[in-house]
Amino acid sequence: MPDEAIFQRRFQQVSRNIDDFIRGKPRQVHLALVCLFAQGHLLIEDVPGVAKTSLAKAIAQSVAGTTVKRIQFTPDLLPSDVTGVHVFDQAGGRFEFRQGPAFANILLGDEINRASPKTQSALLEVMAERQVTVDGEPRPVPFPFLCIATQNPLEHQGTFALPEAQLDRFMMRITIGYPAGLDEEVAVIADGIARRTPEELRSVMELDDLRLMIQAVQELHVSPELQRYVATITRATRNHPDVKLGVSPRGSIALANAAQAYAISMGRSFVTADDVKSVATPVLNHRLLLTAEARIQKQSAEEIVEEILASAPVPRAPGRV
Repeated sequence: MPDEAIFQRRFQQVSRNIDDFIRGKPRQVHLALVCLFAQGHLLIEDVPGVAKTSLAKAIAQSVAGTTVKRIQFTPDLLPSDVTGVHVFDQAGGRFEFRQGPAFANILLGDEINRASPKTQSALLEVMAERQVTVDGEPRPVPFPFLCIATQNPLEHQGTFALPEAQLDRFMMRITIGYPAGLDEEVAVIADGIARRTPEELRSVMELDDLRLMIQAVQELHVSPELQRYVATITRATRNHPDVKLGVSPRGSIALANAAQAYAISMGRSFVTADDVKSVATPVLNHRLLLTAEARIQKQSAEEIVEEILASAPVPRAPGRV
């Protein structure tokens, strides 16, 4: 199993590989990889044309040996198009199960909120339990299983809001945004003229390496003080006057797991409060349901998370072991 220095070096290698295609977005790439190694699911939300799908493809392309499937979510997509279905084999005289795209190491769900709520719900079980139940029979999906989904803002036509239960299964929600500066946009245009695609990226990691790094994240030390710090933050969301529905215990676990991956990506063998703060907004922002009054006043979930982080008492010691 890789130690912290080896993990950090491999992490940076994958990050640089993706940065070579996703121009000028190092923070977003870092968070996406933290989500990957924490074995969480990633939701990328932004306007069309800012490389949401390209980021998902670049992550998948960087790891050799993975099974990668893609679903283009549309209003007429059926749940069986995601999970799979039994079909009758005339030659054998029996029904056989044909796996859907959910049976993959990395599932790319493009424009997930263009599918109906019924089809969106087909992902609930596999995202939470890493298995699919068809006709009463549970079937495990490959390890690791990671869902990277993109969605357009809800004000865009033809979209269906993801239910709270679906959103809660995503470890992080991030946005990419437009290129930060003129030089970055010029580089994007040059890549487009050259017809560069994410599929041209080289693989810099094997599937076995990914599994070992996921295990290393799971075993990283989180002190009782930091666990209490995480609980303090998430519990504060449930008591905030502008929040109708706060963060669930699943969200608390996701925040701790993401902090583990962030800490080891920085070369540390333990989690600090700064690690928690670094991932708190993308882990928690999509889990908050604001009150009607807060929405009218254009209050954002991100602002509430930042407010809670500023007021939560920080543990004195990181809890090194």
